[in-house]
Amino acid sequence: MKPWRSLVCAFLFVAVLGSVALVHGGGDPKAGDPKGGEKKTDPKADPKAGEQKTDPKAGDPKKGEEKKGEEKKGEEKKGEEKKGEEKKGEEKKGEPKTEAGLKLEWKAFEKGKSFYQTMTTKTEQKMTVNKQQVEQTQNQTFRIKWETKEATDKSFTVEQTILGVKMDIEIGGNKINYNSAKEGTQPNNPLTDFFKALVNAKFTLTIVKDKDGLKVDKIDGRQEFLSKLSKANPQLEPLLQAILSDNALKQMADPTFAFLPPDGAVPMKDGKAQPWSKDVMLDMGPIGTYTTKYTYTLDPKEPVKDNIAKINVTASLNYKAPGGAVPGQGLPFKIGPNSTLKSESSEGVILFDTAKGRVVSSNLTLNLKGDLNIEIGGMTTDVALDQRQTTSLTTSDTEPTDDLTPTTKK
Repeated sequence: MKPWRSLVCAFLFVAVLGSVALVHGGGDPKAGDPKGGEKKTDPKADPKAGEQKTDPKAGDPKKGEEKKGEEKKGEEKKGEEKKGEEKKGEEKKGEPKTEAGLKLEWKAFEKGKSFYQTMTTKTEQKMTVNKQQVEQTQNQTFRIKWETKEATDKSFTVEQTILGVKMDIEIGGNKINYNSAKEGTQPNNPLTDFFKALVNAKFTLTIVKDKDGLKVDKIDGRQEFLSKLSKANPQLEPLLQAILSDNALKQMADPTFAFLPPDGAVPMKDGKAQPWSKDVMLDMGPIGTYTTKYTYTLDPKEPVKDNIAKINVTASLNYKAPGGAVPGQGLPFKIGPNSTLKSESSEGVILFDTAKGRVVSSNLTLNLKGDLNIEIGGMTTDVALDQRQTTSLTTSDTEPTDDLTPTTKK
């Protein structure tokens, strides 16, 4: 096999590992009441004004009654004005642009309850190697179940299970297809064996809450996961150990909650919602380190409707190649220290249910371009990479019934 073909196959495998990474990388939400509590005002004066005594010194009693009538009208007018103000306050109650601001709080982790997420990623990749262009397309779908085992005010124990995997890959005209719902009807090869090992993998996440939001403090199940993957392809074990480290798995899981602002409070200025941002780092050892800056903004035209907050997202990714001394650790190639990779025009939308406190759906398109220096078979090759990746996610209370659902569950 020519070196560049080995390189393409290696990049295919790394892209699949990236999909595994994506599996893990899962106050009052309404605007504050500007009134601070309603005060009902009786527009009518106290009917019991007291009895009038006839006194020649008291003056004309009719004039007194007229004066009281005017005072009564004034009080009624004030009462109507106050009612109008209260009505305006009620109209503003559901709007996000208030002095108190809007809170986006994660509420989905309730003990004994579960929800499901389906994530689909389409990757279109063009590589130019030795003046030859190689194209590959991948469509990957993961079905994930989240079940909360324990929950306190400050931490959650959540079990994450990969229920289903679907892959459609085309590289150089060759196709590889796999669907975990169709076991026994698909040809076996090293790549499909790897996909099979992903199904029913379980992780137990300990998630803590602090002033900056939610973060994964601990993750159990890593070794069992790696053993299962390595059994399918023993040659991959050194690479898997290097890429899927304990810290890497935590970093992969954190983006599930990264879009929430610190303490859930959307920053406000002059009564208007302001952008907020998060930096997410993923260290994948011999492959390199990816740092992505996400910037979130409530949609200015329709920030919240029917308890659904619309959040616009932009992303900027920077890649840092591993140091020259870092061994391949199971990779069939080494990435040179001068390799570069950056994102261009990357954006998306998150729909967040403020009542349920979880994502309804999201989509993000990430465009990457760069030049990589690859050493393979003792030769250094320059690779120009142009990649477009679109990821969409949907959440449901029950497991969906579709082509990723095993026939035994339908």
